[in-house]
Amino acid sequence: MMVSLKELKPNESGIITSIGGTRPIRRRLMDMGITPGARIIMRKVAPLGDPIEINIRGYELSIRKAEADQITVER
Repeated sequence: MMVSLKELKPNESGIITSIGGTRPIRRRLMDMGITPGARIIMRKVAPLGDPIEINIRGYELSIRKAEADQITVER
C-alpha cells in the first residue's frame, strides 16, 4: 500500500518508492540519504505534529511534515 511518509505511525516502517516536490527539495532530501529503495522507520512525531523524526540507513533524522508529504513509501 502506497502512502506518504507523514501517514506512517511511530515505529512503522516502509520502503521509499518515490520523492516528489521541486528539484531543490528533492535534491536536499536525497543528499540526506532519503533515496528510493531505502527502508525508513517513523520514530517520533513532535507534539504539534511537526517536525517528525525518522530512522534511515542507521541514523536518526528530523524533517518537516511538508517534506515528509513529498516522500512516497510502500508499507
